[in-house]
Amino acid sequence: MTSPAKFKKDKEIIAEYDTQVKEIRAQLTEQMKCLDQQCELRVQLLQDLQDFFRKKAEIEMDYSRNLEKLAERFLAKTRSTKDQQFKKDQNVLSPVNCWNLLLNQVKRESRDHTTLSDIYLNNIIPRFVQVSEDSGRLFKKSKEVGQQLQDDLMKVLNELYSVMKTYHMYNADSISAQSKLKEAEKQEEKQIGKSVKQEDRQTPRSPDSSSNIRIEEKHVRRSSVKKIEKMKEKRQAKYTENKLKAIKARNEYLLALEATNASVFKYYIHDLSDLIDCCDLGYHASLNRALRTFLSAELNLEQSKHEGLDAIENAVENLDATSDKQRLMEMYNNVFCPPMKFEFQPHMGDMASQLCAQQPVQSELVQRCQQLQSRLSTLKIENEEVKKTMEATLQTIQDIVTVEDFDVSDCFQYSNSMESVKSTVSETFMSKPSIAKRRANQQETEQFYFTKMKEYLEGRNLITKLQAKHDLLQKTLGESQRTDCSLARRSSTVRKQDSSQAIPLVVESCIRFISRHGLQHEGIFRVSGSQVEVNDIKNAFERGEDPLAGDQNDHDMDSIAGVLKLYFRGLEHPLFPKDIFHDLMTCVTMDNLQERALHIRKVLLALPKTTLIVMRYLFAFLNHLSQFSEENMMDPYNLAICFGPSLMSVPEGHDQVSCQAHVNELIKTIIIQHENIFPNPRELEGPVYSRGGSMEDYCDSPHGETASVEDSTQDVSTEHHTSDDECEPIEAIAKFDYVGRTARELSFKKGASLLLYQRASDDWWEGRHNGLDGLIPHQYIVVQDTLIS
Repeated sequence: MTSPAKFKKDKEIIAEYDTQVKEIRAQLTEQMKCLDQQCELRVQLLQDLQDFFRKKAEIEMDYSRNLEKLAERFLAKTRSTKDQQFKKDQNVLSPVNCWNLLLNQVKRESRDHTTLSDIYLNNIIPRFVQVSEDSGRLFKKSKEVGQQLQDDLMKVLNELYSVMKTYHMYNADSISAQSKLKEAEKQEEKQIGKSVKQEDRQTPRSPDSSSNIRIEEKHVRRSSVKKIEKMKEKRQAKYTENKLKAIKARNEYLLALEATNASVFKYYIHDLSDLIDCCDLGYHASLNRALRTFLSAELNLEQSKHEGLDAIENAVENLDATSDKQRLMEMYNNVFCPPMKFEFQPHMGDMASQLCAQQPVQSELVQRCQQLQSRLSTLKIENEEVKKTMEATLQTIQDIVTVEDFDVSDCFQYSNSMESVKSTVSETFMSKPSIAKRRANQQETEQFYFTKMKEYLEGRNLITKLQAKHDLLQKTLGESQRTDCSLARRSSTVRKQDSSQAIPLVVESCIRFISRHGLQHEGIFRVSGSQVEVNDIKNAFERGEDPLAGDQNDHDMDSIAGVLKLYFRGLEHPLFPKDIFHDLMTCVTMDNLQERALHIRKVLLALPKTTLIVMRYLFAFLNHLSQFSEENMMDPYNLAICFGPSLMSVPEGHDQVSCQAHVNELIKTIIIQHENIFPNPRELEGPVYSRGGSMEDYCDSPHGETASVEDSTQDVSTEHHTSDDECEPIEAIAKFDYVGRTARELSFKKGASLLLYQRASDDWWEGRHNGLDGLIPHQYIVVQDTLIS
């Protein structure tokens, strides 16, 4: 009953084991298929990436060529301009600068997209090809390893199956032997039981008759028991032997089972993971590098575009009508500069060039002056009201044209609903109703503005004419009360400049004025001043006058700064000679600031004493000015940008852009380290800049007078007429015709004889011609050597 049941159970166990092994075998097969599929997908992905970047490279190249054509079209149009000088001059204007930067940005984007296409074709695509080749090769090797692992695993499973069958077999034998042993034991017990019962039944019989029977029965029972005992012993030995084999077989089976489970666990948990790692070896890292190459190219393209757009944005920020107006007037100074004043043309020898304020016309002039004053008061009030209306209208126009309607970020807020996009676009500033309304309001306001501006300019012109008449009448009537002696005095202001002094008048005067009034002026030396005022101040200095004398602060600070820069830029020999250019550029390459300053000092000490004095004076002032950079926005670097081109010119044959950057760095270093670079007053005697804008007391300044310019001029004039014994006039002959540009300048013909009193500056003399005193240009005369000696 038990054997068939056990046999059936064994068959079920074997069948369950076979099923489990079959499932494992199917898994192993599917694993290989899965890895094959991953490899195919990987190859297809890499192929798609190659095709994608190949197509994108074509698109980038086409885009680059289109951008190049676009830029060349307009650049060719610009180059075809007939007046090349006009085109060159116009480039400094801020709108033209924006246009040029825009074209440069297009060319820059064209080059960048060409570079991007080249990177796609010659860098990124080969990377994907290499990744594909590597992946295929590694997968093949990994598959071989995986197949070997699977074979080993199946071998372990087969070994387990054999051990298990051996165990089952020995265990079955053990069970069979045990059953036989139990059966022998039962027979033995049964035989013993029979013997006891028979003895009990035979106890009452007579001794003689039963003794023989008992002896015979005992002999039979003893023989039967011995047989049973021998069979039992034999079966006991067989059972013991089979039991030992079963135990050993079970031990082997349990050991093999543990080893098999460990092998299966290791394969599924570790080996498969390692196998996939082998298939992926270097794939993700290589793909990472390839895609990061793409990112680097795109990000650099974006950075390059941002740099170009930043330059355009900076140019847009610098769109300034006032600066462009000044640049235009500077470019065409001969067109926009005021003409020479009309001089009185005497008729038939009439030399009286002033109003006659004597009786009987004096009272008439007084009345006319009063009438002019009354009318001027009325006109100024009326014109001021017109000006206020005009300025308010101008502000309205500026509000219209400066409305911040340029943000189109909403147009780039994409939505899945096209209706939302359309509604966003329809509500923008560029909708037709909005444009029409704004244009109508703007044109109407402009018309009113120009009407008021015309009215204001006409009124101002009338005021200017009447004011000039009034001032001349007032001046004449006031002077008519003075003595004839006072009438002979000159009204111009002349300030003497000894050509032997170290600091030129224009340098010392401009620096003194800026140091007193302009240290905190925002944008000093960077913002252009009025070209008209720059020319007036410059011409005054050239005549030997000092238009900045005294403490008046009625001059435009930017114009004065422009005069100072213009002086250094106009020097025939730059302040920094060209022959030391290379030595100074070598100094700039030094990283240590102290060592750089020391080498700059060695180079500059070879310059003439007068040049060093001017440098020391100028850079001490610039250092002082830079200490107010939080207010004036001019740190040493900004000052170096402004003064670099004026103080040191880049020799021909050098890269102007890179060399100018080195020049600016040099000037910046000298500004910061000026005390370590230039000799102190004990080492180099001469004027030294002081924080008050004047020179130190130990050095006599030729421009340090505190008396007014008018008094100084009058003293000189008086000296000419009253001290002839102390200073004899010098005779000179005119080399060319000269027409005075102001009332202070004398006019004369070629060959005329002139008397010179003294030098007013390097370019002017104070002298007399035809009974009139005034200024005589040095370049137009020849001084008699015999008289000078």
